[in-house]
Amino acid sequence: MKFVHGSLRLALIGLLCWIGTVAAAESQLEVRINPSNSALKANIEAFVGTVEGRDQAALRRLRRTTQEQAQQAAQALGYYQARIRVRVRGEDKAPRLRIDVEPGEPVRLRNVSIVIEGPASKLKSFRVPGGDGLKPGAQLNHGTYEDAKRLIQNQASRFGFFRGQFTKQSLRVDPEAGVADIDLDYVSGPRFYLGAVSFQGDFPFDEELLQRMVPFQQGAPYDSELIADLNQALQSSGYFDGVRVDASPLQAKGETVPVDVHLTARKPRSLGVGLGFSTDVGPRAKFSWTRHWVNPQGHSLGTEAELSGPRQNVGAWYEVPLDPPLTDKLRFTTGYQNEDLVDTESKQFTIGGEWQRKLPNGWQRSFSLNWLHEEYLLGDDSGNSSFLMPGVGYSILVADNKVDPHEGYRLQLDSKFAKEGALADADVAYAAAVARGLTTFAGGHRLLGRVQVGGIATNDYSKIPPSLRFFAGGDQSVRGYDYQTLSPKNSDGDRIGGRYMIAGSVEYQYPLAEKWRLATFVDQGNSFNSLDFPSIKTGVGFGIRWVSPVGPLRLDLADGLDDGGGWRIHFSMGPEL
Repeated sequence: MKFVHGSLRLALIGLLCWIGTVAAAESQLEVRINPSNSALKANIEAFVGTVEGRDQAALRRLRRTTQEQAQQAAQALGYYQARIRVRVRGEDKAPRLRIDVEPGEPVRLRNVSIVIEGPASKLKSFRVPGGDGLKPGAQLNHGTYEDAKRLIQNQASRFGFFRGQFTKQSLRVDPEAGVADIDLDYVSGPRFYLGAVSFQGDFPFDEELLQRMVPFQQGAPYDSELIADLNQALQSSGYFDGVRVDASPLQAKGETVPVDVHLTARKPRSLGVGLGFSTDVGPRAKFSWTRHWVNPQGHSLGTEAELSGPRQNVGAWYEVPLDPPLTDKLRFTTGYQNEDLVDTESKQFTIGGEWQRKLPNGWQRSFSLNWLHEEYLLGDDSGNSSFLMPGVGYSILVADNKVDPHEGYRLQLDSKFAKEGALADADVAYAAAVARGLTTFAGGHRLLGRVQVGGIATNDYSKIPPSLRFFAGGDQSVRGYDYQTLSPKNSDGDRIGGRYMIAGSVEYQYPLAEKWRLATFVDQGNSFNSLDFPSIKTGVGFGIRWVSPVGPLRLDLADGLDDGGGWRIHFSMGPEL
């Protein structure tokens, strides 16, 4: 044991010596600014760089070079009258290079002239550099001047002004007077245009389908964002493993830039298997098989299945791309689902189709026609209903990130109808809406809000199956209550679903680390059969969030404050909008 303790003591002494050596090496450069100026200090340190590992003689040889570097660093921030002294301090074993700086008064801008001439001056999206750093009286900063030139050049490159040039670009400094003048004059020259898009590579698709994915017309003014949009469209189509889009101005004919696209098709089939868990349905498994295209027109088909304790379903779909093919499509579906939840048992078969279209204002619209046949047991009541239901839905998602947004909102409205005698057992008018919002403030603090409402009108409520009735409670509704347990009850106390539903939530998230957050929340809601003074249930709680690659994982502990309540654990995952 003595040997072990002695070894540990020696190791600790060695570690402390090593830490001391590193600290001494890192402190070989010492910059002192009087009066204190953190920006100037950082700039001088960046200009001089590291001086670690040099002995006293080497540091003395560096003094002249260091003096020039410190002077350049000071002038870059407008300090042309800075008094700088460089000395070597310390003993031979711990020398350090010390820079003492008295900045003096900075040079300030007197006249600033930035002019854009030519067609670019008429383009609203072509910005003239500005800001407080370029106003007369602002402290001279060479970086701000260079950024202004770079902004003009980057915009010219983006918008296709490939012959543009500066006819004037000067920064004149009068150190004695303490003033500087900026004079930038940029002549854009003509704007180039996008030519025809050609496709090369190994792929089985019609040219007409590929052309429908192009987000611009031949002859459109050049914009590199349009080239990026084309690349993104082809990547997200699901048809290709490799996409390369070339639109080089060096290949331009006159002022027209040809667009060459090189494609490599992906394998036509894929199989997916997934495992998950939520406190609403417990463990679940998902299976999918997809044929990404079945013909040169890009039609696709697939099958999906989900298995969990209370719910099992299987379905198939066939999709036809329209114009544009990424957002507008016809989708035909059929499926069977068996569900056993709380006091409800249901077996339903559906078949139908949907026309999806993205509108110019960003909303996604869908027209649908579906036939539903459902056999069900609600408490002791059994039923067998069929409905042919046309429907319309609108949705929009605005977010700065689809997986883990910081700002954004989602709005969704679904409605469907049925007429008794027209392949339907009762008159039905069904509507449901969801609104979610998220904002981030004060360095990562987040506030989330959610509102859900729904209602159904019918001439024979006894014919309405469970899938069209409303329930509340669970991970995505009112936490603190089990899944679909908030519902009207029959005379036997069985939960049978309601005509109406409302649920809302307010949640605050506190950032712990880059991918970890604490959360606290209040949820309220219920489903009911009458709009006269409905009983609203409340759940409160707290939880933790971990941002995974597929979205946040949420673990919550919530207390239902009504009907005896009690604490419940809720686990879910996926994007918050």
